[in-house]
Order: sequence, then C-alpha cells, then structure tokens
Amino acid sequence: MRQRPLDGVRVIELAGIGPVPFAGMLLSDLGADVVRVDRPATVAGADPTRPSQDPMGRGKRSVGVDLKHPDGAATVLRLMTGADVLVEGFRPGVTERLGVGPEPCLAANPKLVYGRMTGWGQEGPLAQDAGHDIDYLAVAGVLGHIGRAGAPPTPPINLVADFGGGANMLVVGVLAALVEAGRTGRGTVVDAAMVDGAALLMAPFWAARASGFWTDERGTNLLDSGAYFYDAYECADGRHVAVGAIEPQFHAALVKGLGLDGEELPDQMDRGAWPSMKARLAGIFRTRTRDEWVEVFAGTDACVAPVLTMGEAAEHPHIRARGTVVASGGVPQPAPAPRVGGPLPLPGRPVQPGQHTDEVLGELGLTPEEVARLREAGAVA
Repeated sequence: MRQRPLDGVRVIELAGIGPVPFAGMLLSDLGADVVRVDRPATVAGADPTRPSQDPMGRGKRSVGVDLKHPDGAATVLRLMTGADVLVEGFRPGVTERLGVGPEPCLAANPKLVYGRMTGWGQEGPLAQDAGHDIDYLAVAGVLGHIGRAGAPPTPPINLVADFGGGANMLVVGVLAALVEAGRTGRGTVVDAAMVDGAALLMAPFWAARASGFWTDERGTNLLDSGAYFYDAYECADGRHVAVGAIEPQFHAALVKGLGLDGEELPDQMDRGAWPSMKARLAGIFRTRTRDEWVEVFAGTDACVAPVLTMGEAAEHPHIRARGTVVASGGVPQPAPAPRVGGPLPLPGRPVQPGQHTDEVLGELGLTPEEVARLREAGAVA
C-alpha cells in the first residue's frame, strides 16, 4: 500500500453513532491509525465469526474499554500519550465526568488535538438538549428552504447536518489543528457543532438572499425546485431524470432535446412562466422511459441525468470507471475521497468491537498479565 497523507498519525475515536465514526473513517481513509474505544457491552455483543459490514469501521482498530471504570479511564489517558488526535461525540460535560475531558487529556499530551462533535455545540441555551439532524437543520435555517412550494419541508435524509456540517467540519478542524500543533507544539480543542456547520453550508444562499436573488418562500427559487430547468421529472416507467440546465447554452440543449427549439418560449428567467413551463416539461418527460431520455440527451450539455438508486449507481459506467463505489469483503461501499496524489486504497476491512484490545494495550507497554488483570476487573474487554 502506498504512502497516504496521514500515515503516522494516531487518532483515538471514542465510539459513538453517525458523524463521529464517519469522521474517523475519513481520517482512516487518509492513512491515520484510528483506534476506536468501544464499550464492553458492544464487545460482548459482537460476533467474531461474522465480518462487520459497516464501512465507517474500515481500517480502524478497536479496544474494549469501560470508561466508567477508573482503570478504564486511566487506560484511555494512557492512550493519549501516544496519540495525535482524539474525537468524541458525547453531550457537553460527559467526557469531563468520565475523567477523559480536554484538561486531563491535554495534560497527558500537550500536543493533542481534542475534537468534539455535538449537535448544538459546547455552550448555548440548547447545548444540553437532545436533537437529531432534522432539528439542527431546522434551527440553522436550512430545513425551511428544502422542499416544494405549498408543501412541508422535506428532510434531506441525515446527510446535511450529521455528515456535511458535522463530520466534515470536524475533520477540517482536526486537520487545521494538527498543522497548528506541528507549528507551535501546542494542542487545542476543536468544537464542531452540527448546527454551526449546517448554517455554514448555507453561506452562498445568505449572499443570494441579501442581494434579493433568493427569497424565504420555499420551492420558488432557482435551486429549490422553483425553476422548471432545475428539477426532477417522472418518466413513463415511473423512474426519474434530474435536470440542471441553468446556463443559457445548457438550457438551449435541453429545449432542443425536448423538441421545443422551434417554438416561441418565455424567457428562461421569467419566474412567472416557471409553473406553466414546469407542467409542460412534466408532460413531455412522461412520454418516454428514463433510460430513453438518457439516450436522447447523451453527448449533449443539457445537464440531464438519470436519478439512480445506490444499487444502480454502483453499476453506472462513470461510477465504475472512476472506482467511486468499490467492494470490500463483498460489501459495496463508497471509495475514499477526495483523491490525494491519485486514488486512495481502502485502508482495510471494518473492525469488530474489541478486536485489537491486547494488541493496542501491548503497544502501550502493558504486559499480558496486566491486560488480564484489567480484563478481570472489567476495565477492558
């Protein structure tokens, strides 16, 4: 396996759900040695005869540690001495109560980057409240702009706050803090809040709103299904095509492919004509199947693409040519991205909880007898 950008960087990931393991996967894909700290109950429930199918565990190692046990917390602090990064996704104050908050961890390793992932952030009126992606999107001013006119907001699955505004922003912060630690010798705390990240993703739309180009009325704007040339249309077979013909030359290719180039049509940016043009296009697209429309627009710049399921996407010629979806252990999954110096190989199969407890603790200098005593005490699993 060739050298990867984060080879030699060790990351301790306190096991959680959603965006924290995704952030750990991104760091593992880039070459980091990610050691996931799993709860003993998770270790006990694992079936070592069945390989994990979760891509977010790929390339990682796992130790089973009870953070509520004093010796378990001490073991995690010992892990800090040889780590570069810790990432965790508990509510504010939880790791402090467990004894593995930023203060003792940075005392154990002053160069440590301590990455914190929460929904609402470390402070503020909602900091201790429960929430999920949809709630962070709602408060960040994102969800209110997703959906069609006259219909309720449409949850965009949990991609935007959890993974876009959460995990990706955490990784950006961690990488920036690693650079700073390399320059100054001092670690720091990264506070990645999904509500902050989701709001940040809306930066272009705040600019558009300030200029009057974007309104608060959902489903009436250029990119939110208001425009007839930027929407998804049902075809004769019940499947769909996506149309994104914004630029005039792309719009002209769309009109030509639909057989409308000989007609007197309203100006593309005449918003008053958008509803009638949308109804017109909807009727035309229903006359052929999705794949027939793909053939019609093949080789043009009309920006018309088939709307594919995950299974269909894995078989698409472009996805196959780029290796965007790969298989590990027979499990299809997205390949590492972005490409740094070329495509990055999968770092390894997904880990089983507790799979590397003895190995990792041995690297800390613990003898097999010491590990056995910790296991007998219930501090590790």
